[in-house]
Amino acid sequence: MDRLLYCLARSAVALIQRLPLRWAAKMGRAGGAVAYWLDGRHRRVALRNLKQCFGAEKSPKELRRIARENFRRIGENFVSAIKTASLSDAELDGVLEVVGAERLQATRDGQAAGNCIVAIGHFGNFELYARRAICVTGLSPATTYRGLKHPSLNRLLQSLRERSGCRFFERRTDAKALREALNGSGMLLGLLADQHAGDHGLWLPFLGRECSTSAAPAVLALRYRATLYTAICYRADLARWVIEIGEPIPTYANGEPRSVEDIVREMNRAFEKAILRDPPNWFWVHQRWKPRKGTPRRGNPDLARQAVEPLKR
Repeated sequence: MDRLLYCLARSAVALIQRLPLRWAAKMGRAGGAVAYWLDGRHRRVALRNLKQCFGAEKSPKELRRIARENFRRIGENFVSAIKTASLSDAELDGVLEVVGAERLQATRDGQAAGNCIVAIGHFGNFELYARRAICVTGLSPATTYRGLKHPSLNRLLQSLRERSGCRFFERRTDAKALREALNGSGMLLGLLADQHAGDHGLWLPFLGRECSTSAAPAVLALRYRATLYTAICYRADLARWVIEIGEPIPTYANGEPRSVEDIVREMNRAFEKAILRDPPNWFWVHQRWKPRKGTPRRGNPDLARQAVEPLKR
């Protein structure tokens, strides 16, 4: 079965990569429109999330319109990501603009920053973060991922991603390698931080409701004295995108580490602004606001100090 899935997936990838990008994007949008009607489970999740966030200000008709467009966007982004993985840098320049890349060359105390950490989310064609990170002079792009259950499909996906020149660390098996890399300098690390973080997350408000939020970007930025940013991928038009790099999020104040909770709140606010700017652009089919179990983990006044201590592992 694994072999069959691999052959089917590889054939689909080959077909998509032969199409013009706009055709691939249109095909993805059509697939997303069909999925809206066929995938009842994720449709209900999206509509429930939208209602709980915007129900007081938007009509049910408006919420359904956003949900339908969200499914079309997800389809467009998924198929486009397969196609854009095959584009040259010159071809990608024609469909992707990066705004604020110069901020990643930020300095600290007059010296070049050792590492940069970018908190990213499931906005637009988020696979493009890895493709365009390579354009930042003097920084080596890297990110983390969680491997698929099917080994052959995982290899196929990684073969597409690694063409970007970005280094990928598997979250469950490459923690030591990531720590060693962060102990060096010149890394640009992108971390997805907009989804439910489980028992290890901080319970903080997001779009008016508490949810478990990943503290990893803040903790790693403090621990390795890295400069912290956010980045959002917006859809500019069919098969065209803009990645916007935000202003640095301060991790120290008056020479002392800020609380992890305060840093993560700023990160969340950047994501909230992006969602309010273009609601269909986010991943509404994810159960972001799962009910908590047991005692929630809130801000720990010692967490920031613990973060800046050398790793014992």
